Amino acid sequence: MPDPTQPVPPADAGPTARVDPHLYLHPQTLARLGSFELRAKMIVEGVMSGMHRSPYAGVSVEFAQHRGYSPGDDLRHLDWKVYAKTDKLQVKQYQQETNLDLVVLVDASGSMNFGTRLYADATGSGRTTSLDGRPNWTKFDHATATAAALAYVTLEQRDRVGMVVYADEIRGMVPRSGRRTTWRQVVDTLSTHPVDRETDFPRVMEQTLAKVTNKCLFAVVSDFFEDPDRIKAAFARVKHRGHDLIALQVLDRAETEFPFDDPARFEGLEQDGTLRLDPRAIRQDYLAAINRHIDAVRKAARSFGFDHQVASTHDWLGPPIAAMLAKRNAMIRRSGR
Repeated sequence: MPDPTQPVPPADAGPTARVDPHLYLHPQTLARLGSFELRAKMIVEGVMSGMHRSPYAGVSVEFAQHRGYSPGDDLRHLDWKVYAKTDKLQVKQYQQETNLDLVVLVDASGSMNFGTRLYADATGSGRTTSLDGRPNWTKFDHATATAAALAYVTLEQRDRVGMVVYADEIRGMVPRSGRRTTWRQVVDTLSTHPVDRETDFPRVMEQTLAKVTNKCLFAVVSDFFEDPDRIKAAFARVKHRGHDLIALQVLDRAETEFPFDDPARFEGLEQDGTLRLDPRAIRQDYLAAINRHIDAVRKAARSFGFDHQVASTHDWLGPPIAAMLAKRNAMIRRSGR
């Protein structure tokens, strides 16, 4: 695997604007994530030896339970000691240790191109602009960095990871894999730029689910600027098919605090046109609306037992991801899974 503290040369993608791949895994981020394991709350499936329990009985090193013998059972699994004591034929069952499949979905719609934090402050790299000359760190920058960090943690614990970049449809994809070469594929796929399109999360989720046959953990990194009912419908499809999900809602501080004072033109980033507004006249109503929306997304996720976490573009990546993983691990321990 390439050294995550060094630049990774991006693949050639023509005139598309690029973000800085080597900033995805800042050493400070890795230091905060290194002690955490990414585990699904559900019992996951898999085919390789890993760290996660499978619900399927098989031959492995950890005994699970006995059950009565049925004609056709493999005689090698009979427990003759139990038979000697009880005169009953009992078959030993085992728990297989399996891999977790993580699929990260990154929103690349137009609204993700917004950001007010200075690029130099966000990266700590000494650069004052991005590779394509942007002075600000956008929600998409933050989302891709978060996605890369999750992918890195997953690959480090020898699990499989896949990547989807989307807007109104899937725009880029990395098939699930645990190979070392997957990291370069992830970075290359994330090294792109938002498109001037609306989000169609239900459509994208359906496209993604169509490509998945086993149980997975989905991590959706987005501002979730979409109708909450449509978001909830997409979550319902994920739950119905037996998967787990983390909703990471990436927002800029200007969106959550609305610190504007002077009348100005506000431009919609998903072909919504422009409006000239006096921020002071609408601040109270705007803040109430954005908080209602965040709460609606949170309730939609939690109604299906999924996790929801708000991530600010003005915060370092490590703390919110580490807090989320710690919370999930604590829940898993309490549930006994």
